[in-house]
Amino acid sequence: MTFVRGFLLSYGPANVKKVFWNKEFSSGKWNFIDDTSSDCIYPHLEKYARGGDILDLGCGPGNTANELSVDAYRNYIGVDISESALAKGQARTEKTGRAKKNSFVCSDFLGYMPTLDFDVILFRESLYHVPYGQVLEVLGKYSKHLKSTGVFIVRLYLGDHGTGETKIRVKRKIDLIKRKFEIVEARQYDTSGSPTVLVFRPQQQG
Repeated sequence: MTFVRGFLLSYGPANVKKVFWNKEFSSGKWNFIDDTSSDCIYPHLEKYARGGDILDLGCGPGNTANELSVDAYRNYIGVDISESALAKGQARTEKTGRAKKNSFVCSDFLGYMPTLDFDVILFRESLYHVPYGQVLEVLGKYSKHLKSTGVFIVRLYLGDHGTGETKIRVKRKIDLIKRKFEIVEARQYDTSGSPTVLVFRPQQQG
């Protein structure tokens, strides 16, 4: 069942993925991620956003939008396929008084087309659900919506939370990014699951 779920969330059509994610968020399955304020991603976001604009692909219930320092960014757009998750993010945004800075879009981010350029485009674990063969295509599409000094930031767990063993599919994606992009910063944290944060941009031509 775990394999089937993972396969459908990576390769399934958008309407199937929406049903899965809506069911899981509305059931409370993901309530344990409601507070991620100590996550290792935030110092990186604050460093590279430079008070500018952030696109969060696969934003879930809006943690980044409401836990990131309010002074670290100007505008935030969160994209997620789950209406249930986005409703939670919007409610949190109202409570934190960030309605003028935060906005949310219900869409499968694989097919989403931005209308703005960004200082940071974030994949906070959501790159798990991009098939390996589509990683370069997806990053290539979003590269067109980075500002001249903009960067991608990706956070992935390289190790299994239970066994600590390296996740081969995750390692392949990390290695692919390191080969095909200019790495600005790479850090692996010595905490549960060995979270890896990559900051990178398209390689300069010529």
